[in-house]
Amino acid sequence: MTAKKTFNFLVDGGKATGGPPIGPSLGPTGLNIMMVINKINEMTKDFEGMKVPVKVIADPDTKEFEVEVGVPTTTALIVKELKIEKCSSNSKAEKVGDLSIEAAIKIAKTRYPLSVARSLKSCLKEILGTCVSIGVTVAGKDPREVQKEVSAGTYDELIAKAEAE
Repeated sequence: MTAKKTFNFLVDGGKATGGPPIGPSLGPTGLNIMMVINKINEMTKDFEGMKVPVKVIADPDTKEFEVEVGVPTTTALIVKELKIEKCSSNSKAEKVGDLSIEAAIKIAKTRYPLSVARSLKSCLKEILGTCVSIGVTVAGKDPREVQKEVSAGTYDELIAKAEAE
């Protein structure tokens, strides 16, 4: 009896294929690769246009498998929300988009389970920090200014509402 094998992939949401890296990695297990691909695509279709971490746990003996989908990176979530092609290469001088505070809170809520932050408020500050580094303003302001407002409690009502949803 062989042990289960775990494979980790980074796939385009909803667009995984049987080509590298998935096909060649899973081939030796004898699994039906198209079944695995279809399952991955079904589970990642909401993240279309983003790179999504996926874990496939395969049992070569029974040919059974399970797929676990991770959460895309903060940057990928911001890029998708803003519908921009890429981040700024010079975040001090070039701004590529403006994120609403509501969208920033939504992204924080998505990332929070994976974050080391102790609260949604802290996670929101992490999201704002990412905005600084990729050239995105928040509510028309420098994200560092918004971080100060978050610390001061300006958005506590919105954060509490998001936590309740």
